[in-house]
Amino acid sequence: MPSANGALPPGPDRHPLRQTLDYVRRPLPMLEDARRRFGDAFTIRLHGMPPIVVLADPDAIRDAYTADADLLRSGEANQALQAGLGRHSLIVLDGSEHLRERRLLLPPFHGERLRVYGDLIAGVAERRIADWTAGRPLAVARTMRAIALEVILRAVLGVEDPDRMRRAERSLTRFLESATPAHRFLVLLLIRPGGLTMRTWQRYAPTMRRVDAVIYEAIERRRADPRLAERDDILSLLLQARDEDGQAMPDEHLRDELVTMLAAGHETTATALGWALERVVREPRVLDRLVEEVRAGEGEEYLDAVAKETLRLRTIVPFSIRQLAAPATVGGLDLPTGVRVAPCIHLVHRHPDVYPDPDSFRPERFLERPAGTYTWIPFGGGIRRCLGASFAVFEMKTVLRTLLRAGRPSAPEPDPEPVGRRGITLVPARGARVVWDPGA
Repeated sequence: MPSANGALPPGPDRHPLRQTLDYVRRPLPMLEDARRRFGDAFTIRLHGMPPIVVLADPDAIRDAYTADADLLRSGEANQALQAGLGRHSLIVLDGSEHLRERRLLLPPFHGERLRVYGDLIAGVAERRIADWTAGRPLAVARTMRAIALEVILRAVLGVEDPDRMRRAERSLTRFLESATPAHRFLVLLLIRPGGLTMRTWQRYAPTMRRVDAVIYEAIERRRADPRLAERDDILSLLLQARDEDGQAMPDEHLRDELVTMLAAGHETTATALGWALERVVREPRVLDRLVEEVRAGEGEEYLDAVAKETLRLRTIVPFSIRQLAAPATVGGLDLPTGVRVAPCIHLVHRHPDVYPDPDSFRPERFLERPAGTYTWIPFGGGIRRCLGASFAVFEMKTVLRTLLRAGRPSAPEPDPEPVGRRGITLVPARGARVVWDPGA
């Protein structure tokens, strides 16, 4: 525990550059080892960054998520993401700017609206899995990314024309692939807002410029559409949205928010789907029960539990992060200005006091006990909770339902897939391999 003068909790004593390399190459073992050695609060130091106090205790996480947003600033802590997402992205904003953008973005993601996308998601999934070859191992993570990308292009940008769809998919795929290798993620960690690295990243990013062309063309086409008021894609809704002063969102802001939705929403949902398949094919009991429920069509309690348990057990992003604008007490820790506080998604999801037998894939735990606000946090929490959380879970369930009605996957090998990295996301290292049996 820190002293009253704001000393930080202990943590690994390796050089910050070595800790940075460990976080890039083996983030989960690094965090788990630190928790074993130092407890539910410890400090890590990444190269060139303020100290990061990692929190794994639910009560401390509650303190972080319910603290004054002007005190614990998420946007300030995520400034490096400006390089790809833009300076008006919700992820890098704080204060009144963040609240204004969030209010404008919130209505399209209301839970009731999700139903209009159900047929769209199912149709895309049916078409994509129809190409799977039966009887031999397939790395289906690529298909999951293709499904998630097409869904988000249709749902967010309202792309319908096949030629525009291919061009948009190609541009966004190149943009995302350029940022996912481990060495690129290391560069991202070392970026300093306004510094040489960021300017260089932006100047030599032709893939980003191609994405911008797709986005701005979509904005112009949608604004000129006489049927704008009748459309239900998210871009159309945002073009009609007005803030409390009656002002529309400027095009530059629209661009940044759309890129954030396309990049973050597509990659994280695709990764969650890959992990869901990787898990259920290695648990015959779970797969049998899930197939029975899906094909009976009498509810989806177990399907919902499978989605939640996947997001609990297989971390997509290890932690969310805030930066202290003034001294504060968080979870009983007296912390000084400038320190970053990181509620750890991975560690609280493995906390044995919350989840007995935490390493087991057991969806039933969410039938026995609802997901806790501060113990099930795959989408973060508080006013910074991901706006697309409901959409992501809805899409996961819709794709899994569609797939399991069309056939049955099985595991090509008994051992679980190790964790790999694609940019900031943690993915099945072998690409979520399954053997597909259509009609089974």
